[in-house]
Amino acid sequence: MKLSSREIVLAGLFAAVISVLAQFTIPLGPIPLTLQTFAVGFVVTILGKKTGTIAVAIYLLMGMIGLPVLAGGAAGIASFFGPTGGFLVGFIFQAYFTGWILEKSQFNYFWSILANVIGAFITLIFGSLWLKFSGNLPWDTAFSAGMIPFILPGVIKAFAAGYLGILLGRRLPFTNYVYR
Repeated sequence: MKLSSREIVLAGLFAAVISVLAQFTIPLGPIPLTLQTFAVGFVVTILGKKTGTIAVAIYLLMGMIGLPVLAGGAAGIASFFGPTGGFLVGFIFQAYFTGWILEKSQFNYFWSILANVIGAFITLIFGSLWLKFSGNLPWDTAFSAGMIPFILPGVIKAFAAGYLGILLGRRLPFTNYVYR
């Protein structure tokens, strides 16, 4: 996959945007409510599948190598093996599929919100599956801990990411998409 200098710079800048937004956290036990999922959807709505997914990967790599960019200033490889590890890995899939849906449809409010809602559920599914297998939990316990409390906030953040991503994407000169 070839990347232009512009795409590399945008991916790095928007990885920083995710890093800043991830610091807005409401602690809810071992899995906090954060703006990370909002930020992932927001970034991908603006940058598209390829550059947006790379921005998310850069963000995760920054956290993995020890920069305190993950939710609440968390950092290091241990964050990926704790209770939130599945959610972090899910961000890559959220970014890819949200961008894929947008690129296969249209960059408008309806498709953006729908793509972000689907992306949010992808992250919740990955997080719940991680809780199931890493914690050796029963299915109902894993999904009630990793998905149920986060559905409404996830949908609200997805609506906001989709709406604001299109709103801002229409105004930025570097986007390659036709926003309707």
